[in-house]
Amino acid sequence: MKKTVKIILWGLLALTLLSGIGAWSKFGPLLKGAKSVVKLDDGLYYMEFRGDDGFAALVGSGGGRNAGELSGYVMNFLSRGFYRPEAGNPAPARYGCSALTVRTPEGGVLMGRNFDFNAATGMVVHTVPEQGYETYTTFNLEFLGFGEGWLPEGFKNQYMALAALFFALDGVNEKGLAVADLMAGDDAQTHQDTGKPALTTTSAICYLLKNAATVDEALALLRGIDMHSDIGAAHHYAISDASGRSVVVEYVDNRMEVVESPAVANHYLCAPKLNVGLMEGDIRYEFLCRQFDGAGGVMDRRQLTEAIAAVSQPQRESGFLGTAWTLVMDLTGPAVTCYSRRHFDKPLRFEFERQGHDNPALLVDDAELHDTVFAGPNG
Repeated sequence: MKKTVKIILWGLLALTLLSGIGAWSKFGPLLKGAKSVVKLDDGLYYMEFRGDDGFAALVGSGGGRNAGELSGYVMNFLSRGFYRPEAGNPAPARYGCSALTVRTPEGGVLMGRNFDFNAATGMVVHTVPEQGYETYTTFNLEFLGFGEGWLPEGFKNQYMALAALFFALDGVNEKGLAVADLMAGDDAQTHQDTGKPALTTTSAICYLLKNAATVDEALALLRGIDMHSDIGAAHHYAISDASGRSVVVEYVDNRMEVVESPAVANHYLCAPKLNVGLMEGDIRYEFLCRQFDGAGGVMDRRQLTEAIAAVSQPQRESGFLGTAWTLVMDLTGPAVTCYSRRHFDKPLRFEFERQGHDNPALLVDDAELHDTVFAGPNG
């Protein structure tokens, strides 16, 4: 992959020298996106991309059934067709997560989400596409397979990080639709094969956020694609919208199952596999449900942040990083507040350009929560 990007960069330099404005019109949005990368906190970076992000063409061409097929398309897009790499696949991995959706006392809707993993370098990607909704998504750059210790620093690595435009682990769009990917509880992979456009778990999140405004629209889009599991394991989605509807989407024997639920962790909730994957002593789902029920499903932003922070995971000596990032997404704002690696005293808030904010990509220090450190049963 590193060799691939070096070839691309030399090609960019040659094209710029030879064709000037023509090369800029072809590569300009990509170069600007790469140059936008900044470090926000330990383990967390930010990128902004405006223009044709290539996703509509990916779906229109049939998508991709695995990371290898998708990586070929991605690198072809980043090189603007000047390089067609061989496909590769990342190694299998498992991660644990949790999510909760609530209403606010003012009638708004919030979704909180933890992403827990052994190792992670997070990237918040702000996309204002030519086709589709404006989105904020988050992805673990280590899943791109660029090598141990790789960071999106320096222009070459910043350009490589553009691959995150096509993959997401969670996010929210300008219409207030939020989606999060969680491990479902076993290793049963989904590989639908009906002739529809194919997407993997993480690429499908980008697809949903660019094209759906509500839970119903998201479910219709999922029924219109062939889903394929990423990284050799079972996944389920937490999907919520600005109306307050919240569902969990799971797959059993290549069949989509939909469960109405405000909370989810890392075991199945659908009837065919109810509680499969629930580990002894794992109280995260039970705790979130108890908090939800005790509040009557209504929490302000501070209360939701406290609840989701309480089930975040500390780092362990066994090599487990813990919670790599926590999101609190305002679905009626809409906006998103991000915390890296349980730094709950360092909130970063992102707002949407198409909602009329003067500085949508400006990182806003959320003073309301700045001095609060949340603690709960997980330390």
